Amino acid sequence: MTNIPAARIPAARILYAGTPEFAVPALAALIASAHEVVAVYTQPDRPAGRGRRLTPSPVKQLALHAGLPVRQPRTLKDAAAAAEVVAWDADLLVVAAYGLILPQAVLDAPRQGCINIHASLLPRWRGAAPIQRALLAGDQQTGICIMRMEAGLDTGALYSESPLAIAPGDTGGSLTMRLAALGAEALLAALPGILDGSAVPAPQDDTATTYARKLRKDEARIDWGRPAVEIERAVRAFDPWPVAQTRLGKEVLRIWAASVPADLAASGEPGRVLAARASGIDIATGEGVLRVEELQPPGKRRMSARDFLNARRVEGALLD
Repeated sequence: MTNIPAARIPAARILYAGTPEFAVPALAALIASAHEVVAVYTQPDRPAGRGRRLTPSPVKQLALHAGLPVRQPRTLKDAAAAAEVVAWDADLLVVAAYGLILPQAVLDAPRQGCINIHASLLPRWRGAAPIQRALLAGDQQTGICIMRMEAGLDTGALYSESPLAIAPGDTGGSLTMRLAALGAEALLAALPGILDGSAVPAPQDDTATTYARKLRKDEARIDWGRPAVEIERAVRAFDPWPVAQTRLGKEVLRIWAASVPADLAASGEPGRVLAARASGIDIATGEGVLRVEELQPPGKRRMSARDFLNARRVEGALLD
């Protein structure tokens, strides 16, 4: 965590808005700081798990544990919700993967405005799924931006940028957690200048914009006609959701881990199982071979290729 001399940090009344695990470290950092978190906004509880029980968001769980007021409006666009934000009399609203659009009345409510912890190096990957889109594109680097919020989609000026190299084995889950920790550090580092007015945000270069559209479940279905390197990226990007998948006969197999053997060339139609051994299941693609190393049959746990092959033969099968 970045160390900032306490004398430099003007104590502030801060509203926090966030929902998933990505938003937890920054909230924890604010709770541990000299600032007062006056309230936390998060998405309404959602059904989760096999029982589909209503489950509070990770941010709500932390907020309740810390004894903070929690608000879960379905929208902030009505006058009553906006009026409540004004009533908190906050100096700043900090947003991290909240999931609701902030209307102008909310953006204007805090004295120092609203800032967002965004998980990309803007203007690359504006939008809802910057972490997964960076992995799918094969980016070598991503990062965290602390951005002043405005009405456009991630178009606000930038207070800071913190780069982070993407590791070869990074998944959507592991990269999210690394960026979440970096986001907490970047937030604490940026707050003094934002709160005392000395930080001047720099406008984004709109000509370099790319968009990270929201993930859809149907994207998880593997197209074996694509190059193996692209499928391997998708396996990592879609872990832990929506999880890459394919069909073997009538069964849907979820693919959790795969690699691209450099010494193998595809010698069959895309989707054909070329070899099945303990080290993995080799499958022909549109370009190269994908080796599936960990997968999950319907109703079963995740398992290694070795364990999967103990119960069945798949060599020569065609995956859909």
